[in-house]
Amino acid sequence: QVQLVESGGGLVQPGGSLRVSCAASGRSFSSFAMGWFRQAPGKEREFVAAVSQTGDTKYYATSMKGRFTISRDKGKATVYLQMNSLKPEDTAVYYCAADSRYAPISSYFTAKDNLELWGQGTLVTVSS
Repeated sequence: QVQLVESGGGLVQPGGSLRVSCAASGRSFSSFAMGWFRQAPGKEREFVAAVSQTGDTKYYATSMKGRFTISRDKGKATVYLQMNSLKPEDTAVYYCAADSRYAPISSYFTAKDNLELWGQGTLVTVSS
């Protein structure tokens, strides 16, 4: 069974950058499409970005495209989310998710209720 552990959250000033990581333990990291969601206080958990098993395909929420970049490192079994030009409204708990389906990630990864695995989350606070 794969377990996901996020890290890298913290306090950052508006306009700043931060990279959060999600390390996958267990076997078959390459079998899973990986992605990120976030949940702000009092709001629904929302999709941020996803990357396919091979890393060739990436998919972003429209509002994050251009500021956020998702990547994965097979050797480290880790997926990253690089966040630039951060805004106070980006403040949220960021969750890593994984799913072993072999299908276009844009067709299913945004539906949080159907994903197989979740991490415990890491808090990102954007404030001056």
